[in-house]
Amino acid sequence: MRSLYNILTHLGSPVLEVLGLFSPKMRSFVNGRKGLFENLEKHMPATGKVIWMHCASLGEYEQGVPVLEAIKETYPEVTRVVSFFSPSGYEVKYKTALAEVVTYLPLDTKANARRFLDIVNPDLAIFVKYEVWPNYFFEMQQRKVPNLLISALFRKDQSFFKPQGGLLLKALKTVDHLFVQNRNSRIILQQHGFENITQSGDTRFDRVSRQIEQDNTLDFMEAFCQGKTTLVIGSSWPEDEAVFKGFLKSETGRSIKTVVAPHSMNPKGIERLDQELGTEAVRYTQASMEELEKAQILILDTVGYLTKVYSYADVAYVGGAMGSTGLHNILEPATFGVPIIIGQNFDAFPEAIKLLDLAGLYAINSAEGFTEIITKMLEDPKFRSQTGMICEHYINSNTGATRTIMKHLDELYGNRLV
Repeated sequence: MRSLYNILTHLGSPVLEVLGLFSPKMRSFVNGRKGLFENLEKHMPATGKVIWMHCASLGEYEQGVPVLEAIKETYPEVTRVVSFFSPSGYEVKYKTALAEVVTYLPLDTKANARRFLDIVNPDLAIFVKYEVWPNYFFEMQQRKVPNLLISALFRKDQSFFKPQGGLLLKALKTVDHLFVQNRNSRIILQQHGFENITQSGDTRFDRVSRQIEQDNTLDFMEAFCQGKTTLVIGSSWPEDEAVFKGFLKSETGRSIKTVVAPHSMNPKGIERLDQELGTEAVRYTQASMEELEKAQILILDTVGYLTKVYSYADVAYVGGAMGSTGLHNILEPATFGVPIIIGQNFDAFPEAIKLLDLAGLYAINSAEGFTEIITKMLEDPKFRSQTGMICEHYINSNTGATRTIMKHLDELYGNRLV
């Protein structure tokens, strides 16, 4: 199985080059890895301790942030290296102040794993959620580099636990300790012979809970909202647009302020959305303050503001679950006590399942369903307030994962890092 995996990985490289001719994202994926090892050698310090954290993309990076912050405070002399698999993480966070070195992760071949580890030479590795790369994991095991998996989330239907997933499961068993988000993940691992497990929770709760303590003021949102009831539609896809566009053109929709933050910043997609929403919509990158004040819909055609924008929301719709792309982060609006609406495909997201059960979140499967629940939230302030309070309490009741991880890290690996 490992031989087949290695063959397929090697064959994948030229295929990705071809795909890069047609896909900007894939082109970034390929081009970003050119000269990678030379850049690493140039930027890695010659001496000192190193902690390496790997994140698939931006979402996993956000989960890793509280731990990176704690490491920076506890071990200020340690060099922090952050690697990404996806361009959507690297291109946004390659200048993060939480790491001295930020890089793409080379494809998971034996040669790449050896060369990467030769250059980075980590004293401790931390992988986020369910990032498992067999050649890197086996090579770290051989070199006796401790490897932690944090905010891990497992389901019975994942590849690890299927007959064809034997290699992934074997690689997973090289991890020194697994910090899982919930009881179900812990039970699944125990059923497969794992004992090195701590049910710590999700570090995203620690991340978002701190956001409310920051200054979330945005001048353009002050000009746009003007204290009026505001709906924020975050990380939307075309499938999401299909359920909310009709409402925004209705009488109720025109009586409120709405921010639409598309997931993709593809210019053609933004242009199409702008045209479909009509003359009452303006784009952030093109609107003057005067135009913002008069507009009913603001298209947030830039990245980096959405978390703070949620602080202005009276209701939030979080995208991704109307289609198959995956639900985006519902914890960001929840920390501000904002009631949440999502699409129907959220079975892989325990936080959504729990908030639905608590009645802090509502899931819809059609445009009619969206209109029904958003109208109730807008017309019944008491219902809206109670729903939002449930979200806020849920966040505050689930913090502490970072503290648990750091306690373990300090006790078992502290001596390696000083």
